[in-house]
Amino acid sequence: MLIQQMPSSSLLNADKGYDSDAIRRQVKERGAFANIPPKANRKWKNCFSPYLYRDRNAIERMFCRLKDFRRIATRYDRLATNFLAATCIAATVSYWL
Repeated sequence: MLIQQMPSSSLLNADKGYDSDAIRRQVKERGAFANIPPKANRKWKNCFSPYLYRDRNAIERMFCRLKDFRRIATRYDRLATNFLAATCIAATVSYWL
């Protein structure tokens, strides 16, 4: 699971799709705070900081900008090295030029 590969950090921002007790428990075991907005149907609303959640928006915008490149969005490249190279070129074009 990706949480096991998570680098050590003090905060994990995630969207409502990851609001489960099991995920929160795993993040807590890794020594981080899970800042996940509670689902609407959740009986017990846990601690959530909208101020810290704002940083997640920058990452979402970055992925949206990269997906404007059709090659990246549909993953034409079969090899991971070629896909990484295409992603680096797309990031250079969209953020540096």
